[in-house]
Amino acid sequence: MKRLALLLAAGAMALTAGFVTPPSYAADKQITVVTWNIPYYQKGFQQWVDAFKKIHPDYDVKRVDMKGTELPAWYQTQVVAGTPPDILDLQGGIWLQYASQGGLLDLTPYLKKDQDYTKRMYPEVLANWVYKGKNYGAPLYISKTLLFLNRVMMKKAGIDHDPTSFDEMMEDAKKMTGPNTSGFITLNFDWLYWPLFKMNGIDFVTPDLKKAAFNTPKCVALVEKLAKLTKEGVIDKVSWTGRWVEPNSAFAAGNVGMLHAHAPAYLWFKSKASWVNKDTVGAINLPGGWSTPNSHALVISAGSKHPDAAWDFVKIATSGAGAIAFGEQTNNLMGDKIADAELMKYFEKNIPAVIPALKTQLENLDKLTGNWPFAQDAAIKEAFYPELQAALLGQKSAKDALDAAEKKVNRILEAE
Repeated sequence: MKRLALLLAAGAMALTAGFVTPPSYAADKQITVVTWNIPYYQKGFQQWVDAFKKIHPDYDVKRVDMKGTELPAWYQTQVVAGTPPDILDLQGGIWLQYASQGGLLDLTPYLKKDQDYTKRMYPEVLANWVYKGKNYGAPLYISKTLLFLNRVMMKKAGIDHDPTSFDEMMEDAKKMTGPNTSGFITLNFDWLYWPLFKMNGIDFVTPDLKKAAFNTPKCVALVEKLAKLTKEGVIDKVSWTGRWVEPNSAFAAGNVGMLHAHAPAYLWFKSKASWVNKDTVGAINLPGGWSTPNSHALVISAGSKHPDAAWDFVKIATSGAGAIAFGEQTNNLMGDKIADAELMKYFEKNIPAVIPALKTQLENLDKLTGNWPFAQDAAIKEAFYPELQAALLGQKSAKDALDAAEKKVNRILEAE
């Protein structure tokens, strides 16, 4: 964290001094766009470039595609060299660290000026990219958590309706648990598990984001219950030890009754399991409607030499025909409401099985959780989750784990 702050500061100073980039390069009209692990997205990206060059024929566009695990370190080297990319595709809370340290451009003036663009966007989704009153991200593709149901296992267990509460969900999970099956599994990275806490009335932090709020008797009781269900096999322990492949693979194997994940999981596990179709797998909002977003946005580096041109590219990519192209070619919904109306028609015609899951992505947008604008989001995750994990796996009492987590989280919040 401190190292990145120094790098951002050094990069900014170098750009100001003007000694990093040779004059000939400074005069070049080129923007660099970094995408997040979508090397296959070629045709649509070229469509973005073609549209951009119609309004900026004198500009070139350089593309760099990075794996999510490699992007942060690479970005740091570019910043300290004084050559930050103009545009980055970022996921989850990684942008908060960059924004809090002055590494990203405030897009608020552009959003206020370009009302035709801004009005196309879901306001709740735009709000996910606000830090201290300033907007730093233009929504690209959107996703949030939902509940996938193995209807084959439900029918076998005699369950004839979808759960409407946490307790009913866990009771259904018990009914589907056996020697070789478990009733429930969840993803755990990027706060994706937090809806399980929020639906039980537990807040992670105070409204002013100044102090931890999770260490309550209610939370202790919930963690104890989740730990007990995990020990009994009702909740698959991979929920707390896996990341993406492991939980989705377990569901694809047909041995798990319910999967709590975000929408992209559907086509992933469907590609691994011939039994998955619209009749065998259901997709509903988690009881209570709470979900954690795990969306992507395009951001602009504060050190961009061509911020206005970069903004024009961002608008092309995230709205209208550019958004539709991305949605169709990557099987995602976008932050543009008008584009999504067209995309839903496309999916209804071409991939109808995914429609139930996609519908949940546009519902209950007023019930998003796990998206707190912490400057030190990564550090807070690292402080909290290992303690919670230890309790859920029976390695530590819930009270001791939450006490320890509270101290660690508050220490970080005090420094924000």
